[in-house]
Amino acid sequence: MLETVPGIGDKYYDVFHTLEWIVTALFTVEYGLRIWSSQKPRKYIFGFYGVIDFLSIIPTFLGLIFPGAHLLAVIRTLRLLRLFRVLKLTNYTSQGNYLLHALRANRQKLAVFLFSVVMIITIIGTIMFLIEGPEHGFTSIPEGVYWAVVTVTTVGFGDITPSTGLGKFVASFTMILGYAIIAVPTGIISAEVSKMKRRKSIVCCKCKNADNDDNANYCKICGTPFSVDIDA
Repeated sequence: MLETVPGIGDKYYDVFHTLEWIVTALFTVEYGLRIWSSQKPRKYIFGFYGVIDFLSIIPTFLGLIFPGAHLLAVIRTLRLLRLFRVLKLTNYTSQGNYLLHALRANRQKLAVFLFSVVMIITIIGTIMFLIEGPEHGFTSIPEGVYWAVVTVTTVGFGDITPSTGLGKFVASFTMILGYAIIAVPTGIISAEVSKMKRRKSIVCCKCKNADNDDNANYCKICGTPFSVDIDA
């Protein structure tokens, strides 16, 4: 049998603890240099990457004041997002901007939809509590609402299940309703993304094709160059 070496755990802990402080010091210096060299320091500090840089160094310092706060150092993994800059992958993040814009443009629709879903789930959970009762696991209305959330989202943990015929009928209706609920926000966001792409596309002045990419030089239907006047 293998025998443990006394103090070997403390030795490795000290090594990694020292490395942690070295890495934190380097990140802190880099963070300060970025603020100092930035033309608009405030914009960097409150920008996306500025917040990530700050979150990557603050947990270690908080560990000196609040015991256990150093465990938040795992947030430093967010700095891997800088690979998008280093590897010139920022063009791919533009697709994420489409989604963000779609969410902002339809926030009122989504808010009304989410409020409606909460009301429907609350009603279904209350009905299941009245139908099944505590003897079948539905000990309270919040418990019924929890079951409704699990069923509508098609997760189906199975820790609470209806036993009566009427309860199973309501459960079947809730399952079918769940697919419709999931499809609604997907359709709203997809429609907005398609609308944005149509706005940015180039319309051919000869064949009127509007399905060209925003950086295209020729029409994909008739081959007309966009930089040349058709009437010339």
